[in-house]
Amino acid sequence: MDKKTLAILFLSLGCSLSAHAGVVMGGTRVVYPQGQREVAFSITNMEKETPYLIQSWIENFSSTDKSAPPFVVTPTLFRLDAEQKNTLRISYLGTPLPSDRESVFWLNVKNIAPTRKANSNKLQINVKSKFKLFFRPSGLKGDAALAYKQLKFTCSGNRLTVKNPSPWFVSFYRVKVGNTELNDPGMVDPFAERSWNTSCAGAISWQAINDFGGLTRLATQS
Repeated sequence: MDKKTLAILFLSLGCSLSAHAGVVMGGTRVVYPQGQREVAFSITNMEKETPYLIQSWIENFSSTDKSAPPFVVTPTLFRLDAEQKNTLRISYLGTPLPSDRESVFWLNVKNIAPTRKANSNKLQINVKSKFKLFFRPSGLKGDAALAYKQLKFTCSGNRLTVKNPSPWFVSFYRVKVGNTELNDPGMVDPFAERSWNTSCAGAISWQAINDFGGLTRLATQS
């Protein structure tokens, strides 16, 4: 079974793509509707004996933006015992954000696992997991679930461009031009464009990732 098929299985089941050393996250992204007091994100330790230390924090999406993020997550550090589940609670601090489109941030979760007894005075740091956190203002017109259908692709020479006329971010799972599939197509911002260098021979097809981590239907454009 190839990597693409495995990814589809995880997404279609609504499972997290991040499961490091027995720690399973409760989603692949977080949507924060404006006006909600907080949103929850679950973390489960699937190990039968091993406890983990879990650290979490919020970052701005741009690495060059050093301002304080308008969200906090609690608890920031806690022990997660074997076969136990805990919940991260994300709260909006009220810092003004654009009201005509979504904003995006990073939720970071790091697992800290104990080493073997021979090295009991040390800790092993697992790979950090990053999850997109979307702030969704109230009153946006249209349907976020259908935003991927509003995308408009144009091709000129070896340059493919997509325009997003909607107020929502669209995260791509797959973009193909004819038989050529783009490597890591990424995400297109609200009211913005994104371009790739690729062959422009053939019809364009794409799938996006929805609010629940699943895949949209395949969309096509001649």
